[in-house]
Amino acid sequence: MYGETKKDLVEIIKKLCEMKQVNLIDGRVCIDHIHMYAAIPPKMSVSEFMLYLKGKSALMLFDRHPEYRNKWGERHFWARGYYVSTVGNVNEETIIKYIQEQEENDKLEEARK
Repeated sequence: MYGETKKDLVEIIKKLCEMKQVNLIDGRVCIDHIHMYAAIPPKMSVSEFMLYLKGKSALMLFDRHPEYRNKWGERHFWARGYYVSTVGNVNEETIIKYIQEQEENDKLEEARK
């Protein structure tokens, strides 16, 4: 996901996080996935937020890029699962560094192909 799609996806995710009062601390859009560091309000479950984020972002992206609707189907953009970890066991700087390195690693991997 590069170019216009990446730009739109960043904008969409920021907007959706803001609407749910989720603090998006950092994130990177890679070729086929996203890394995010977010603070979700205690009243909201992680699964509830991910369902909202993936569902709404797909619909909003399809509105901006209808060609993806034909490519992956009406309601399929994201994979079914996601990975979540809490900051408690690792310090915040380590997580931010990891996320920031992901986009660069993705570009290096793509260049090797």
